[in-house]
Amino acid sequence: MTMRAMVLERQRQSLRRMQRPRPTPGPGQVLVAVEACGVCRTDLHVLDGDLPDPALPLVLGHEVVGVVRERGRGAERFEIGMRVGIPWLGWTCGVCPYCRAGRENLCERAGFHGYTLDGGFAEFSVADERYCFPIPTTTPSDRAAPLLCAGLIGYRSLRAAGDARRLGLYGFGAAAHIVAQIARAEGREVFAFTRPGDAASQAFARRLGVAWAGSSDEAPPEPLDAAILFAPVGALVPAALRAVDRGGTVVCAGIHMSDIPAFPYAWLWQERVVRSVANLTRRDGDEFFSLLARVPVATEVTPYPLDEANRALDDLRAGRLEGAAVLLPRT
Repeated sequence: MTMRAMVLERQRQSLRRMQRPRPTPGPGQVLVAVEACGVCRTDLHVLDGDLPDPALPLVLGHEVVGVVRERGRGAERFEIGMRVGIPWLGWTCGVCPYCRAGRENLCERAGFHGYTLDGGFAEFSVADERYCFPIPTTTPSDRAAPLLCAGLIGYRSLRAAGDARRLGLYGFGAAAHIVAQIARAEGREVFAFTRPGDAASQAFARRLGVAWAGSSDEAPPEPLDAAILFAPVGALVPAALRAVDRGGTVVCAGIHMSDIPAFPYAWLWQERVVRSVANLTRRDGDEFFSLLARVPVATEVTPYPLDEANRALDDLRAGRLEGAAVLLPRT
């Protein structure tokens, strides 16, 4: 049996529509009929060559929601017909120092969907059942898909920002629009920073109830306790440091970022902190989906047929989206 898939054969080239053999689940794996797959900025980084050595030819996509159709030997966690989510983290060794310390997001031999493992820009995908999450049937698949990365990485980044009451979000896209809702539900003030002149994204942020929205080259109306950078622009690090108050934290949430320019030590002094967030853990997922049961989050999505994956990627690159792009393989 075959399936449709959008395949990356060489970096810096468009995806190619192909008929591929439908994958067969191995031991401990499940075969998932993909109902929706989010399009993430990390997919762009793989496509554009910012992330080296992907497992080519490759099916991108790591925000996958679908239904379990087959189970490999020993796979018993999910029943046939259950809806699951497949995230970026697809496998860890379990024995390296990081895994043993509960930091599997830093595993030295980790596998990642849409990078070293085939992902969800296809009609079917296989995954290790241990790294999948049950997805509540109350949320439509297209709106659940962005939760698998934009939501999870956003959640981990929010926790890395500590108990900041005044929180800045640089780059108001898929992750930020989820984090903003959670932060507001926790009683925080949210300040949204967008590309200069991006009035549409600023209006989108205001509709979600942020306290202030402006351009990334503007100073917020009051000092921030923390800032999260979702935009992969290194120049925003010193900008965010100048925006946070003494003792504040700047969290770099992306897997790739352009070089950070030199800046005066005075902007870092007074115990300001710059830190990065790498990948996710299964514990993040358990906590995040448990939180969503108490704090409903409405994701904003733009749907595309699977065959239009290249257009979705182009729209993401150009900033023509509010919220998240989502591929629907079965339309």
